[in-house]
Amino acid sequence: MIMKNNQKLRQKWASLKKALGLEELKKEIRALEKKMKEPNFWRNPARAQQVLQELAAREKLWQEVQDLEQIFRQSPLPPSLASRLQKLELQTFLTSPYDRYPALLSLHAGQGGVEAMDWTAMLLRMYLRYGEKKGWPMKIIQEIRGEEAGIKSVTVEINQPYCYGYLKHEHGTHRLVRRSPFNANNLRQTSFALVEVLPLLGEDTLPQLQIQEKDLLVETFRSSGPGGQHANKTESAVRLKHLPTGLTVTVSSSRSQLSNRKTALNLLKGKLFQLMQQQKVARIQELKGHYVPPTWGQQIRSYILDPYQLVKDHRTGVTEKNAQAVLDGDLEAFISAEVRKIPGKNYSNRA
Repeated sequence: MIMKNNQKLRQKWASLKKALGLEELKKEIRALEKKMKEPNFWRNPARAQQVLQELAAREKLWQEVQDLEQIFRQSPLPPSLASRLQKLELQTFLTSPYDRYPALLSLHAGQGGVEAMDWTAMLLRMYLRYGEKKGWPMKIIQEIRGEEAGIKSVTVEINQPYCYGYLKHEHGTHRLVRRSPFNANNLRQTSFALVEVLPLLGEDTLPQLQIQEKDLLVETFRSSGPGGQHANKTESAVRLKHLPTGLTVTVSSSRSQLSNRKTALNLLKGKLFQLMQQQKVARIQELKGHYVPPTWGQQIRSYILDPYQLVKDHRTGVTEKNAQAVLDGDLEAFISAEVRKIPGKNYSNRA
């Protein structure tokens, strides 16, 4: 039995190495190292940081391949090998042109007042916990809190390569069913929140996403969010409106107006990219009419806390009976199934 399992693992490893395209990976590493040696490399700090991150991600992948190669030369093979291969295999599914980018994760409360805002805060905690487990650097760049409790909307920057590829399928409506903690009669309540996942595009990526200054309406105002008294005394918050589409973004997380403007521009690029994908156009100039926000539509995932506990993804059929574990950031089964497009697999009995 052990010999048979070892043979399967070796076959899977051979197939996985082929799928990873190791020769191409080596070429990409050399090309990025060559960029770092260019005389003007550090003149554009944002671009330099992006190159460093891309190089680090590829070097990490290369090192994992080398470590596994050493393990496969040994006998017997360790029991943990199957798990490591499974994690590495997941990356071979991230082949879309923009999967390798970092991500902007935005959450918006749906209708339902404080209930929906509390649910949005729960989702924020869930994704922050998931990112923490993955070791991803996550930063809240915009947050509008509810008057009584919860969050109206929040945007998180996840500056880690391939985060967009991992998280893009989280985009959609998330539904919560529970006994209301805000209702004196403790009635069952259904709440909705919208999750948006956008690629974090660099300054010189995707030339078709270059935004003309004449197409922007820029407003600055005093921030009432993070930043304390200084943020309230200066007009550090920035609102950008893209005139051709009507799309608007606001950022007030930094005390620096320049920093907020840069972040807002990145967020605007991500939303324009999404709009271009939806309308199947190649350039911003081809976008017509006003921006239409994503509709609530049918939920992609339900989180049921009463009368029983169950989290179910309505696209893949993946379920988990331990709802609290999911809300604590245990999202790997759901995200893995979407990335791999594994329909109908039930994870409710996994350890």
